[in-house]
Amino acid sequence: MITTRTVSHAEAGQKLVQYLGRILPDTPGSVFMRWIRTGQVRVDGKRAKPFDRLSVGQNVRIPPFAAAESSPPAAASSEIPQLPGLQLAGFDDLYLAIAKPAGLPVHPGSGWTDSIQTRLAQAFAGQPFVPTIVHRLDRDTSGVLLAARTHNALTSAHQALKDHQAAKEYLCWTTGRWNLSPPGQTVELTDRLEKAGDPGLQRVQTGDSGKEARLLATPLAILDDRSLLLVRLLTGRTHQIRVQLASRGHPIVGDPKYGSGSPPLRLHAWRVTLHGKTWRCPPAWDGDWDSTPWTTDKETDNDAQP
Repeated sequence: MITTRTVSHAEAGQKLVQYLGRILPDTPGSVFMRWIRTGQVRVDGKRAKPFDRLSVGQNVRIPPFAAAESSPPAAASSEIPQLPGLQLAGFDDLYLAIAKPAGLPVHPGSGWTDSIQTRLAQAFAGQPFVPTIVHRLDRDTSGVLLAARTHNALTSAHQALKDHQAAKEYLCWTTGRWNLSPPGQTVELTDRLEKAGDPGLQRVQTGDSGKEARLLATPLAILDDRSLLLVRLLTGRTHQIRVQLASRGHPIVGDPKYGSGSPPLRLHAWRVTLHGKTWRCPPAWDGDWDSTPWTTDKETDNDAQP
């Protein structure tokens, strides 16, 4: 029996071959291409191309032998489900703001099966679109991480990041007394970063070649043995903040790769601003590392909350 599926709002904007990959994740892409080429998959009764983008309300014909493997899209729920092992920092119709804990990778791989994306897939199983991570955070970095709730929201966020229309701000404790600018004065750091070392043991280092890396650093607190910085990324390079600060004699506290400390890494993604909305997640630091005295007055009214 031939089955048709109606494209939902959350699924709209995807290419036809991407759409098939989401509803039939165990089927090879080469099979989708053959189905489309031979007309076994049709859109609104007509032949389509693999990279045609789908719109809300379009009907996609699925071959009868594949229909049994797919399930109809569930109705989107207005309630946010409980996320096993994850905490929400905020949400709206387009995005989830996840409070990422240190030590949990964003995506599976390199010996890690558990991840933020894996837990999202489990929590939103059966939904028309599984929320998808918008940007990256290193495994040992904590903080706010955005996941798009629709395909159009995902592509919109990626375009904003590409066009430098999104802002990512971090808090970090560095070793030593900061001497590059006085308290409250922002300084721009510019370097070229390149990878060195064997695969699996690679480090990022400054050099004459490599990709340009730029950030803005503002000291919020300068103490005798450590300093609290607010860092805004102007580019997004691997380990950028860690390398640029360490190369100037101020490695991040708890960074065994680019400093001499032991975890936890005192680097936290504090705020992300996208499409005029700021999502924030205060760090769970206490004792000597509590940043609250220097950040409370920097919270803004448009910060998104659950």
